[in-house]
Amino acid sequence: MKDLKYVFAYTVPLAAYVSFVSSGFGTYTAVIFTFVVLPFLDILAGQDSKNLSDEEKLNKKNKWLFDLMLYLNLPIVFGLLFFTFSKIQSTEYAAYELIGMGLSAGILLATNAINVAHELGHRKPYFERFMSKLLYMPCLYMHFYIEHNFGHHLHVATPEDGATAKYNQTVYSFWITSVSKQYVDAWKRQIHLLKTQNNSFFSIKNDMLWYHFIQPTYLFLIYYFFSFEVMLFALAIGVISFLFLESINYIEHYGLKRFKTPSGRYERVQPRHSWNSNFNIGRIVLYELTRHSDHHFKASKKYQLLNSYEESPTLPLGYPASLLLSFVPPLWFKIMNPLVPDLMKKDGGIKPYTQLKTRE
Repeated sequence: MKDLKYVFAYTVPLAAYVSFVSSGFGTYTAVIFTFVVLPFLDILAGQDSKNLSDEEKLNKKNKWLFDLMLYLNLPIVFGLLFFTFSKIQSTEYAAYELIGMGLSAGILLATNAINVAHELGHRKPYFERFMSKLLYMPCLYMHFYIEHNFGHHLHVATPEDGATAKYNQTVYSFWITSVSKQYVDAWKRQIHLLKTQNNSFFSIKNDMLWYHFIQPTYLFLIYYFFSFEVMLFALAIGVISFLFLESINYIEHYGLKRFKTPSGRYERVQPRHSWNSNFNIGRIVLYELTRHSDHHFKASKKYQLLNSYEESPTLPLGYPASLLLSFVPPLWFKIMNPLVPDLMKKDGGIKPYTQLKTRE
């Protein structure tokens, strides 16, 4: 029965559905659920830093149930998108109601599309990586597949990484720098991949070109089958979803830094380079994304197997509450800045990184 706990991740789509069938302030149901109910449940359920035993890991590693719970997000997400597009097409809403539906749809895409796409994008089977790209499509962030897998995991916690927030950087500033740099870097990674495979820029293997064809086609089809107004709604919720993603990136590595060794290379990625959270509800809803240090240690490790490490810096709140906190920079800095290791607050260069506790 414990394996079924991840079914709770479907409560976000359920809350989104309630938003889509509601009117008035009921359209904000998913927003209230995410930023009020989930943080309260996180506090109520508490934290758990316990890791699986070797026997439990062996039992859960290839259990089909964990994969199925990911796969089901594909029909759920696209089914709910079709449903809400149809509602907007056939119903006259007030501006504040459309905002509520848009925020709710953006949250749905951020949690059950982008987050699931992130997990599947690290898998080896082609069909799982294909599902990953499909889930990125309505978020209008397909290039994230390339930059995250071939850039972020290599450069995390360094100035070369657009998805690592600097110390004292606000989440709003981070939205601009991360979105722009990750897009540019995705092109750089793509061109490098093409060159290493001796393929031209206009090769069929240029995924970035495909993304720039697929996403506009997706929006055009919404315009064709629904309306221009519905297409604008689809565009808006895509932007909202990837801004939520970038907010998660913000809290995952805020202020953390890798230093160069005497050889001039950056030290190996360690648990101390990601903020973790062991609050139970946030862990379940986000398919263990909150155990981010272990994910960076071995990106292909499935979500149900991720470990917690004592040396990982720990967020004082769960992910939903941390996101909310990040939206108020003065409070975020007041709570989080004292938790950033003092050595990491200093400027770059070659540091006595051996002073830091390294992973054996």
